[in-house]
Amino acid sequence: MYRFSRAIYRELADDIVEDPHSATPHAHHERVLRACEAAVERLATDRHYFAHPARTLFQDIRAYFPMGAQRRVLCVIERYLEFADEFLRRQPQNGFDAYGNPLQCRASTRRGTPCQRMPLPHNGYCPSHQHLAETEEIEAALAA
Repeated sequence: MYRFSRAIYRELADDIVEDPHSATPHAHHERVLRACEAAVERLATDRHYFAHPARTLFQDIRAYFPMGAQRRVLCVIERYLEFADEFLRRQPQNGFDAYGNPLQCRASTRRGTPCQRMPLPHNGYCPSHQHLAETEEIEAALAA
């Protein structure tokens, strides 16, 4: 997954403005790279709870770019995160996420512990908790 975060960074690296009074010469470059890596990592491991990854990443790194480059930065972020999302959607759902960790249902049991069952790929809930996915759809429709 680092290929997506590194691609974002490489395309935006020339536009990053460094602070001339900073003690470390490439601090802003490092912050942008870490933010890109964190966003792609979260997209890979927590897709259902990461509603707007492009907006989040843009808000995190926009301060390191000049005003004239902001639109380009947003377009680059949106394009590469869409590529990453498409890549993740095409991965086989054999019970493991992109990093080899076993998938778990998004719901909690009555005791408050996470459900240990294998989720269905389309919504992240196991067959016992499908009713929770239906209520999410209703709440989203009401909010819109």
